[in-house]
Amino acid sequence: MDRRLQQHRSGAEVAHAAIARRRYNPVVSAPATKATSSLDPARYRALVRPAGARHIETIDQRALPHSVVATKIADPETAAQAIREMWVRGAPLIGAVGAYGLALALDRDPSDTGLSAAYQFLDATRPTAVNLRWALDRVRGAVIGLPPAQRADAAWHEADSIAAEDVAINHAIGIHGLELLRTIARRKSAPVQIMTHCNAGALATCGWGTATAPIFLAHEAGIPVHVWVSETRPRLQGAHLTAWELAARGVPHTMFVDSAGGLLMRRGDVDIVIVGADRVASNGDVCNKIGTYDKALAAADNDVPFYAAVPSPTFDFALASGEAIPIEARDAEEVLSISGSDSRAMPAAVRLAPPGTRAVNYAFDITPARLVAGLVTERGIASATQAGIRAMFPERAE
Repeated sequence: MDRRLQQHRSGAEVAHAAIARRRYNPVVSAPATKATSSLDPARYRALVRPAGARHIETIDQRALPHSVVATKIADPETAAQAIREMWVRGAPLIGAVGAYGLALALDRDPSDTGLSAAYQFLDATRPTAVNLRWALDRVRGAVIGLPPAQRADAAWHEADSIAAEDVAINHAIGIHGLELLRTIARRKSAPVQIMTHCNAGALATCGWGTATAPIFLAHEAGIPVHVWVSETRPRLQGAHLTAWELAARGVPHTMFVDSAGGLLMRRGDVDIVIVGADRVASNGDVCNKIGTYDKALAAADNDVPFYAAVPSPTFDFALASGEAIPIEARDAEEVLSISGSDSRAMPAAVRLAPPGTRAVNYAFDITPARLVAGLVTERGIASATQAGIRAMFPERAE
């Protein structure tokens, strides 16, 4: 972690207060303003720790975009459930919620045994995103040498730091990615056409998002942009979450079915692809939401630059290549049915296949580094090579 980016403020200051499990208006009382610091000026936050509280509050993302539901997380079991069942998702946000989950566990049992049990319990919730283990390691490292009576407070402090740093890191990613969009904008009179996949927005982080940070900053700077939003089957994070975020910020966008990405690029409708990442191996292979690899192949075939926005905690320097990244297989029911809202705005689930149909549901895929034009990090844009990543983060590569 680049400590130069650490923000010396509590997590409560990087997120607005949501309210315990009920519908609420995501618009805060004060109007949104242009960012004057690394703080995200949006009127919604995926995670908040109210000042002085020993709990956190999150948006239950399963309810979006049809309703905005907030959830109070006040024990480690609920934190684990929120991660496992995808009330919260996105590698940086999972890491932050995991860190707070460990703090909650230490409020209950700060002994060595309690620390070890809680660490293992939370670490087992989702296997692919490396930020979860990174955050748990960081909290454990901050408290392990302390007397048990001091561990919980130290864990809360470290979790606050992780959440605040994430906002600053993502803003820095946005600044570097913004230059890519500026370069494209200079050579055309029409809006910059950006394709993204899944949701790598503020809902996946503690603020700004990763892949969306350059888009939000470009829009704020007056650069005309248009975003192609991949629906992202089977859980539809693009349709449900990215489209919701872009609408909330007034960014022009169009949703498309996943399989149309290649056609849009072949037609010349896309200037650049920017995606997020759940884990990046030391050679530059990118693990991201299933369907990312397809878009990278289409981008390469159509000479469209393909970038991944990657905060430093998402790099896994212990892995030589993406082949070693564990790929989460989720319940087949996510593929066999679909949830949405009916004509009366009521939640509804619909079966898509005949009874007895089998389905496979891998949550992530691996995009080989050779297909990646660059990795947009908080320190700059690295080539998707071992040498490029090591040059950008020499202290992590040792």
